Amino acid sequence: MADKPIPPFNLTESADLPLWVQLRDRFVYLIASGYYAPGDQLPGVRKVAADLRISYNTVSKAYMSLEREGRIVTRHGSGAYVAEAPVEGLSEVDLLAEDFVRTCLDKGVSASEIGQLVTRTIRRIENEG
Repeated sequence: MADKPIPPFNLTESADLPLWVQLRDRFVYLIASGYYAPGDQLPGVRKVAADLRISYNTVSKAYMSLEREGRIVTRHGSGAYVAEAPVEGLSEVDLLAEDFVRTCLDKGVSASEIGQLVTRTIRRIENEG
């Protein structure tokens, strides 16, 4: 059984991001921040779904995404665990950038459009100062 519960947080059904992306992003943060360390067992999919009052399929999709990204490993019959060797060499800023890019891609924004968006945003911020 997992030792640590999910810290409280709000999933926003009206947000532009699907619930599973919000959940995945929360777990990415919890892993990157060290709340869940390598080898720690995550709460079970059914428990997360019940605690957050969301669909089992939503939680399952978030966990599958985390597994594809190499952040967790699933041991059948035992549960999901933080990968012993999580994504290597990524700083907190790298993880923020990765989450931003993945979120944009999930929303259908192309890679070139993401680059243009970042460039416009940088110019706007520089002009503010």
